Amino acid sequence: MTSVTIRKNDQIMMSLVHYFVTKENYSPIHVQGVQDEIWLENLNGPYRVIRISSHAIINEEQYKFDVFKVKHVIKQIKKKTLSFKMNTLNIYLDMSKKVPFNNNANMFTINVDSLKEIKKDPNLKAIFPDIDKNLIEARDGIELIMNVTNDINKKTEKENRLFAKVFSPKKIIITKIIIILCFIMYLLSVIKSRNLLIFDQYSLASLGANNLILVQNGQIWRLLTAAFLHGGLIHFIVNMYSLFIIGTQVETFIGKWKFLFVYIISAITGCMLSLVFSNATVISVGASGALFGLMGALLYFGYHYRLYLSGAIKNQIIPIILLNLIIGFTVSRIDNVAHIGGLIGGYLAAMAIGIENKSEKRDIINGWIVLILYIMFLSYIVFFVK
Repeated sequence: MTSVTIRKNDQIMMSLVHYFVTKENYSPIHVQGVQDEIWLENLNGPYRVIRISSHAIINEEQYKFDVFKVKHVIKQIKKKTLSFKMNTLNIYLDMSKKVPFNNNANMFTINVDSLKEIKKDPNLKAIFPDIDKNLIEARDGIELIMNVTNDINKKTEKENRLFAKVFSPKKIIITKIIIILCFIMYLLSVIKSRNLLIFDQYSLASLGANNLILVQNGQIWRLLTAAFLHGGLIHFIVNMYSLFIIGTQVETFIGKWKFLFVYIISAITGCMLSLVFSNATVISVGASGALFGLMGALLYFGYHYRLYLSGAIKNQIIPIILLNLIIGFTVSRIDNVAHIGGLIGGYLAAMAIGIENKSEKRDIINGWIVLILYIMFLSYIVFFVK
């Protein structure tokens, strides 16, 4: 068998990359124009970015220039991942021990030149306690390369399967059912009001429209039924078209039952916040509060998958939300308060049910706590203050 010898620094780098990718769920970042260094990221890790460099650095000037380049790359990663703060671990494998280096709140630097030194480094072991047991070693270069490559490929294949499970096209069920229910309620509104284009308040109230006095008198179901009613043909068409576009995406990403939960919570919280700012004479209907809730859920989902959807978040999701809110504030007879209530409710509902393979247990618990407090606060205002 042919034996291949690799440089000591390359062996250390491969061992570290193997450990961080397979044991700590980091993923490689493609950084254009860099050589002899590897960038890894895990947005939920103790260090969100890890940079491993085998550049030879022999004096302080080289070190300062290297740090300048690192900060520039981190700035670009922040923009891509919509991050305000990014803790970075900067590992040097070929820096003279005579070169002084500094740490700050957002960048921690270590200088090591052997696997043995890495295993004994107290700072690394404090953050990654099992690093000394999981650094792969091999005397032969081919053996090391094969072991590292095979393990990383297995990890990548697993992540690709999970990614395909989330983003692959799925059969849309709940969105279509909601559209059908809204269409049935539209037909009932036409029959009740004897008008195809615009419906009167009495007809809408009799079918389940939202109203402060009626809800306070025990007709709580109106907080949900109002989301299936519309004020007329144009209102119905616009909301159903929006629901088909947004609902299809959200149901695909989070699944039908989670989608249904988000939709219901968004509809209810939108109607509740609307009652907080309404009076006894106001009748409100429409699915737009629930639609904003779906956009809130999409925003929460996109944040967890921002490595893939950062462009969509910045260029599509956030601008659409802001544009619709601005329209709501400038055009009369649009219940923008319901939009805001649904948006908040949808975001918190998505946080409570979690994003598969992304959300941590503490995030889900916090989501439920905040969602329950939000609903309790709205209930208190509607039933005890108004």
